[in-house]
Amino acid sequence: MTTTDHPIQANKALVQAFIDALFTGGDPRAVDDYLADDFVNHDPPFGVSADREGMRSAGEMFRKVFPDWHSDLHALVAEGDIVVERFTASGTQQGEFMGVAPTGRTISLPGINIFRIADGRIVERWGRLDDLGLLQQLGLAPHP
Repeated sequence: MTTTDHPIQANKALVQAFIDALFTGGDPRAVDDYLADDFVNHDPPFGVSADREGMRSAGEMFRKVFPDWHSDLHALVAEGDIVVERFTASGTQQGEFMGVAPTGRTISLPGINIFRIADGRIVERWGRLDDLGLLQQLGLAPHP
């Protein structure tokens, strides 16, 4: 039995491979390999555009600032053409980020992504990241 025998398993494998390649592996070509030409990011992070190039920019930005950036998968759930990923990404801040000089500290960013798959490509993303927690770790927002 292969993942092509089960579309849900194939969709999960596609999302996992994309995240591993772009965010953990730091390969911006993952955008070309996994995202549809008309990909739409409904919740683009940190001011990037809502298209494929925005996703590429986000991956490149994190890799530049946090050279050891990686994503730890906690759950991957799929139904039909939807795959939901719950993760925590982290890395050591070695570059300026959001106006904050390099600190050498490990920054952690938990989040949830929802991807829609069509014809073996990711066509849409919705997501929520712990933006407030990130700002607190950078010293840009007070801790409660």
